[in-house]
Amino acid sequence: MTSTSRSQHVCRLPAEVTSFVGRRHEVAEVRQLLSVSRAVTLTGVGGVGKTRLALRVGHEVRRAFRDGVWLVELAALQCPELLAEVVAEALEIRDLTSTAPLAALTEHLRDKQVLVILDNCEHLVAECAVLAETLLRTAGEARVLATSREALGIGGEHVVPVPPLSLPERRRPGLSPEALAQGEAVRLFVERARAVVPGFAVTEDNREVVARIVCRLDGLPLAIELAAVRLRALSVRQVLDRLEDRFRLLRCGSRTVLPRHQTLRALIDWSYALCSDEERLLWERVSVFAGGLDLKAAEAVCSGDGIAREDVVDLVIGLVEKSVLVREDHRGGVRYRMLETLREYGRERLVASGREEVLRRRHAGYYRELAKQARAQVFGAGQVGRFTRLQVEDANLRAALDTCFAVPGESGAGLSLATDLLYHWITSYYLGEGRNWVERGLAAGAGPLEVRARALWAGAWLTIMQGDMTAADGMVREARRLGERLENESVLGYAALFSGMIAMSRGRVAEAVERYEEGLARHRGTGDLAGLSLALVRLSLAHSFAGESARAVAAGEEALAVSDASGEGWHRAYAMMALSVEVWRQGDLPRAAELASGSLAFDRSIGDWMGVGVSVEVLAWVAAAERRFDRAARLLGIVQSVWASVGAVMSGFGHLMRYHDECVACCRAALGDAAFEAAVGRGARLSYEEGMAYALREDARGRGGHDRGQWARLTRRETEIAALVARGLTNKEIAASLVIAQRTAEGHIEHILSKLGFHSRAQIAVWVGARGREDDDQVA
Repeated sequence: MTSTSRSQHVCRLPAEVTSFVGRRHEVAEVRQLLSVSRAVTLTGVGGVGKTRLALRVGHEVRRAFRDGVWLVELAALQCPELLAEVVAEALEIRDLTSTAPLAALTEHLRDKQVLVILDNCEHLVAECAVLAETLLRTAGEARVLATSREALGIGGEHVVPVPPLSLPERRRPGLSPEALAQGEAVRLFVERARAVVPGFAVTEDNREVVARIVCRLDGLPLAIELAAVRLRALSVRQVLDRLEDRFRLLRCGSRTVLPRHQTLRALIDWSYALCSDEERLLWERVSVFAGGLDLKAAEAVCSGDGIAREDVVDLVIGLVEKSVLVREDHRGGVRYRMLETLREYGRERLVASGREEVLRRRHAGYYRELAKQARAQVFGAGQVGRFTRLQVEDANLRAALDTCFAVPGESGAGLSLATDLLYHWITSYYLGEGRNWVERGLAAGAGPLEVRARALWAGAWLTIMQGDMTAADGMVREARRLGERLENESVLGYAALFSGMIAMSRGRVAEAVERYEEGLARHRGTGDLAGLSLALVRLSLAHSFAGESARAVAAGEEALAVSDASGEGWHRAYAMMALSVEVWRQGDLPRAAELASGSLAFDRSIGDWMGVGVSVEVLAWVAAAERRFDRAARLLGIVQSVWASVGAVMSGFGHLMRYHDECVACCRAALGDAAFEAAVGRGARLSYEEGMAYALREDARGRGGHDRGQWARLTRRETEIAALVARGLTNKEIAASLVIAQRTAEGHIEHILSKLGFHSRAQIAVWVGARGREDDDQVA
């Protein structure tokens, strides 16, 4: 082959015939890695867009390789012995008659500065590893960019997992059509839809359906493109409805690609075929999990019948390496997630094997035991870890409950599981769901009487938190009757406690105190520290409401002491909240703010939205008492959003609404209607994290007072460059202004776009302007 001149920059890559959507962060990362590493491998599940990403990178870096960027397509190669020959042919080495292909290849590349893209290596991993290592060892200026379901495993290799496209935030269902269309997965769907339905756009009418389609498809580009093609004949609603059988619907693709890339099922069939027999078996069994799993769960549920327990770890590693499982870091340790599309495929295989019911029972049994352990250890050190674990496992817990109530004769087990999860329902925003599961089990009339009695008082607590005192009263009365029948002091103690809460909600303070004291005595007798703490907290609040300050403080301080003696956090946070109310009433505002802030910080750490709501309420009352009416109004706006998420205002603390109403009236009178509503609106518009930072004054500590949310995620240099972009400066002008290389400026802008989830400089400019206006509001 004739040597290429430095000016030609050969690029043997196919032209892009469709738009390239998203991936700014990934493109920037791979480009940077190629500047420092000679071997980079893009890994990910089939259909995630590894090839397209590699090609885009190849186009963008082609000027850095004087002897060209070359694509070697390996997907259709079935004979490993032909690998070197196929690569040589792709590099246009014509004469292979006088020497072996690998020798000719290494000789040809010895002094060349090239980038070789080895595409679809997964079925030839070992052979590609040997070839790539040989090329890199003999050709000092060559670089290899590979795509594969798993890494090549060669020295110096940098592995870049390619994730699915970003999805709409599930906690922000009210996104405008314009905002929704900026997300990567939705943008791809819209652009491919326009190819078959000109003028297609995200509208108010279809935004939720479009969002659900891309989420159901896990943000997989291939699946999204196949779904968009179906709009030739179907509406977006019809596409969504038919995704229950996604493998049947998504089977039309480009006729110019390999058969396994034309349909979703064929692509996953290919991944399945690349696994060992034991890996396939584990894939099928892991499909019973919902929302992810950890190694311990995989060992407990998936071992046996062909998989030794000690082999599970190696099989999990194998599925991670083949991009079937995705490794994720959580506070509690490493977890593994399977894309819903792969999970559904595995479930089909599991059903066909006749083993689904066995695995579902095993799965439910594992999570029943997990919930039982959490209930037994609800008070004491390590509590946060247990709460966090249950929150992470929420989808699996729901699946276990589904199994229990679906299997004949297992409703009692379902009731026990739902009751054991009481603190999971209470310390999150799953009040309604928890109540529904408990009531479903109670209606079934199954299980031992002791379990039913416990479920009744647990259901009463959930119902009280939702403000349904009539239903709660009925549950408490039945719990008391069963407690007397069983002579169960624990049940009677909780029945008394929740009778007191109902009485308090109805304004019968003296009756509430009497019931709380009864519950307190019974829990002292049984040694139930959780029940004891709950009774003390409620007693403190009741005495405070009645104006009995000394008794309120004594009960609150005892509650703190009980928690401190056991290293307990959650009940302690509520004791701090109760004390903060009384201290605020006494006029010690700094101490009240300190207590409420401590309670808020803990509740935020475990995601207890109800605790968060009450603590922010107290901080608003403190601010009003300090005559900081604008801050108080903003806090009222923040807590308004919290209560909307919980589904009930002042859940379980309804008697405190008097203080809330007084705070609102005070702030409105001081600020005037317009200014008060504006301040509340500013608080309500803050994201949850921004609201918590404002309530805890974190926005004024260490971040200059005005940087919040995404602004705080930018580095100082990125913030500076974002401001210059907003002023309309070009990359060259930014580089000159900051005395940095233009390529460095471009890299910073790529990172800014990625962090903010934007795709244009104009969006940066609009966003910077909006932050500036908000800062002006803060100063004002």
